[in-house]
Amino acid sequence: MSQDLVKLLEVKGVEKVFKVRIGTFGKKDLHALNGVSFDMFKGKTLSLVGESGCGKTTIGKVILGLYQANSGSVLFGERDIAKSTPKQRGVIQKEIQMIFQDPYSSLNPRKKIGTILEQPLKIHTNMDHKERMAVVHSLCSDVGIDPDYLDRYPHQFSGGQRQRIAIARAIILKPELILADEPISALDVSIQAQILNLMMDLQEKYHLTLLFITHDISVVKYISDFVAVMYLGEIVEYAPKEALFKSPRHPYTKMLLSTVPTIHTPLVTKSVLENGEVQTPIDLPQGCFFANRCEYRDETCDTVHPDMVDNGEGHWARCPKF
Repeated sequence: MSQDLVKLLEVKGVEKVFKVRIGTFGKKDLHALNGVSFDMFKGKTLSLVGESGCGKTTIGKVILGLYQANSGSVLFGERDIAKSTPKQRGVIQKEIQMIFQDPYSSLNPRKKIGTILEQPLKIHTNMDHKERMAVVHSLCSDVGIDPDYLDRYPHQFSGGQRQRIAIARAIILKPELILADEPISALDVSIQAQILNLMMDLQEKYHLTLLFITHDISVVKYISDFVAVMYLGEIVEYAPKEALFKSPRHPYTKMLLSTVPTIHTPLVTKSVLENGEVQTPIDLPQGCFFANRCEYRDETCDTVHPDMVDNGEGHWARCPKF
């Protein structure tokens, strides 16, 4: 791995369990995160990819401090934010920002865009109104929003424009880390590429570090520097993008990659993701979580839970057989 990489965030063994009601009186543990570990490096994009319900958004909320982890740590600089209190979250709020999936629900419909964008500067800086608005106008130019529209409300913009506004709000304080949770999935296909290109341009200009949460493996190939593949609350593969796409080391990663159409295989006649049923996160198996869907399964897979294996050059996978 390159020696010039500077670690910004280190997630180590994070566990998150929710109590869920079963029947009328019973409760059980839902294991949303099971020993999640990965590193993020300054100025790079890590894509967190997996099917719905695998825990992608949950780990994002732990990093943001919206959820407290049951165990494990999230080291941001010298601070462990995995079990941060609301007061402690306020201290790091300026440095970690979020871009949500639905830009309309994440913007206050009763406030004008100018007010929405100015508010973070009003709270976290000592700028006067004139200085704040100068920053807002400059950022509007960067994200492709006409400053003349600052007196409009969110409902007066298209979905793509609202997401540009949400991106501007997220980066206006120049945070060190941006969490983008499915930021293009609610947009028209024709707009998705524009938003991805905008995010990449802003990352380069503002030296942002990006955690990109998605289920779309084709987008991952376009925007990522590193990729972490999640399945049932745990990381099953972590690697630089080129290594993962060239030589996947886990059967689930291979399964995901096989669903992406190419020139040679434009259509997937039968989705391989339909193979087997996704294990419930309530009653986890003793062995490999992916065993019931894996073509390489043997008796060991049902009894021994695999650890992450180092395949060299920063390429880790949770499968000793593949």
